[in-house]
Amino acid sequence: MKRVLVANRGEIACRVMAALREEGMDSVAVYSEADREAAHVRAADRAVEIGPESPAESYLNAERILQAAREVEADAVHPGYGFLAENADFAAAVEDAGLVFIGPAPETIALLGDKRRARAAAVSAGVPVVPGWEGDASDIAGATAAAEDMGWPVLVKAALGGGGKGMARVESAGELASAMEGAARVASSAFGDASLYLEKWIARPRHVEVQVLGDGRGGVVHLFERECTLQRRHQKIVEESPSPALGDRLRTALTDAAVAVAREAAYRSAGTCEFLLDPNGGFYFLEVNARIQVEHPVTELVTGRDLVREQLRMAVTGELGFAQEEVTRHGAAVEARLYAEDPDDAFLPRAGELLRVEFPRRPWLRVDSGVATGDCVSSSYDPMLAKVITWGADRAEAWWRLRLALDETVIHGPGTNLPFLRDLLADDAVASGEYHTTMVEEEFLPRRAEEKEGTADLLLVAAALADSMNLAAGGAGTDRAKGAPAHPDPWDTMVGWRLRGRAGGGS
Repeated sequence: MKRVLVANRGEIACRVMAALREEGMDSVAVYSEADREAAHVRAADRAVEIGPESPAESYLNAERILQAAREVEADAVHPGYGFLAENADFAAAVEDAGLVFIGPAPETIALLGDKRRARAAAVSAGVPVVPGWEGDASDIAGATAAAEDMGWPVLVKAALGGGGKGMARVESAGELASAMEGAARVASSAFGDASLYLEKWIARPRHVEVQVLGDGRGGVVHLFERECTLQRRHQKIVEESPSPALGDRLRTALTDAAVAVAREAAYRSAGTCEFLLDPNGGFYFLEVNARIQVEHPVTELVTGRDLVREQLRMAVTGELGFAQEEVTRHGAAVEARLYAEDPDDAFLPRAGELLRVEFPRRPWLRVDSGVATGDCVSSSYDPMLAKVITWGADRAEAWWRLRLALDETVIHGPGTNLPFLRDLLADDAVASGEYHTTMVEEEFLPRRAEEKEGTADLLLVAAALADSMNLAAGGAGTDRAKGAPAHPDPWDTMVGWRLRGRAGGGS
């Protein structure tokens, strides 16, 4: 395997290409017309244009990507995450073309991509799942009866896909029909399948995932867990390892469960088994992400294992590169996702030219970025700009270092969530590790809005006081009697030394 086509863009494409260079393999980028000068194109050894800006005509165009692979005589395809990464038909087409697909087998992707089938695999492996209903999406009566048995509220979820799309919380029977119809429309548009299922809503849970590597023949190792509870709109914001919620016994139970599910699915390559933790200490299988995860750098920093290079090596050898007892963890790591978005406007994406992009450089800091100064953020793609990841000897040090790194990060151009991230990391509840999946939207954002409103009020009061003091001194506003300006030229009122000389004197 000498030449690998990376079927993706942005920071994950750059990340995979860095691993390819270390393994002595050539990298091939694919790009849309809008991405002709993008960072992942500049990072590649070769690049092939595959279509217009629209993802459907470029990064989701499986046939055009395979055509590009044939043009450059690639040996393999790495899908990254997103786009076609969890598309079983694409994986099968890659293998049918005689290329290596660097990821799970197509049949495994199909199994785990359907959350209903994945739940069945977890049950078969002896792993607890969230109580749910997996009937026909058009059977409103059956869904209502199941929800009544589970107890309100419930979650309506798309059977395929992820990222919070096609998901809705339903409080009562009267809301269920419209919620299911809306979720089905979103699922059909986003994933090409309107299938739904219901899950019991678990109040104030934590979201913890376990990184696994498998050889496709039952050999599986885990690389411990990542805490992914800090989310907005069902999307992760900050991830860390180890999880502050786990003791040794619960950690062992979670990692054993993840390995059992991966073995049940004959898992190959890198993947992530996700769980919900209820406030009473119980846990439930949620899903498997059959790909490399966005937050994989957190695991790499604490274990010293390069997950992308492990994917590449397994694709060549078909073997795991190490045994479970060789996996150790040192210190703590935390990652923040930097987006071009407006947290004060429902986290809506922002597009435009990046006028200045600067990240600090520290020995304990890693930045995975897909942009640089002068690049443009397109409204057609995910607005994530970079991931900022720090390591520390313990959680407190890792978090303090992340706050420092974000304080020193500079992004000029479209609005970003950088101020939001700084505020979030400074929040006492977040810093203590006492948070849950809905804490950001239910508690932190309202608290932040109140603080910003209070600050604005203080500024108005300060301005009014300053104005009144000027009036009392006879210097504010315009002296209507004399027609004097409100703010005279400072040079006219200056005494003593001036720039490069004295008042009334030369230079």
